[in-house]
Amino acid sequence: MEIKRNNERVSNQGSSDYFTGSVRIDPLFQASDPARVASASVTFEPGARTAWHTHPLGQTLIVTAGLGWAQRDGGPVEEIRPGDVVWFPPGEKHWHGATATTAMTHIAIQEASNGKTVDWLEHVSDEQYRA
Repeated sequence: MEIKRNNERVSNQGSSDYFTGSVRIDPLFQASDPARVASASVTFEPGARTAWHTHPLGQTLIVTAGLGWAQRDGGPVEEIRPGDVVWFPPGEKHWHGATATTAMTHIAIQEASNGKTVDWLEHVSDEQYRA
């Protein structure tokens, strides 16, 4: 058994290479080999969002606070709220973040394939975000 205390984790600011706006990432866990799952609590300030991206083995989001938007490539922008569980299948291009006026926090859970959990793509334009 391994116990990690909250004070042993360090919050990180989301990189402008992968996020638009103010995003805080609080790692929750990274499984040791041979397991391959990792999780973080991610808080998006109003207007903040990810870039388009995919996950080789998919991603689950559990919305814990606020109000957000998520979109898969070719689909509509959809509202996500506390209690929602969102699943993006492996390889599905998507983005997610806060609404323009309300912050949003979610827990992100994804597995690594060959050590990689995400493939980052282009930024979501303001026009795509406001659609």
